[in-house]
Amino acid sequence: MVQALIELDENANRVLNIVKAKLGLNGKSEAIKAVIEYYIEHEGEPELKPEFIERIKKAEKGKFIKVSNFAKHYGVE
Repeated sequence: MVQALIELDENANRVLNIVKAKLGLNGKSEAIKAVIEYYIEHEGEPELKPEFIERIKKAEKGKFIKVSNFAKHYGVE
């Protein structure tokens, strides 16, 4: 588990205390976890645009060459 020392302004501290009391949590670290879990649940990772997915599918069908030594192949040595 990672431990962190953080500085909160008065408003953020007040919000954490409200979250802690509302959810019946034991400490501010649990309140921070709850806020993070809420964010992940509601925001999560954005979905990829359909245009981008199509471009990736086309690229996967493209022609590729096998290179065993990148530096030698491209003259970077």
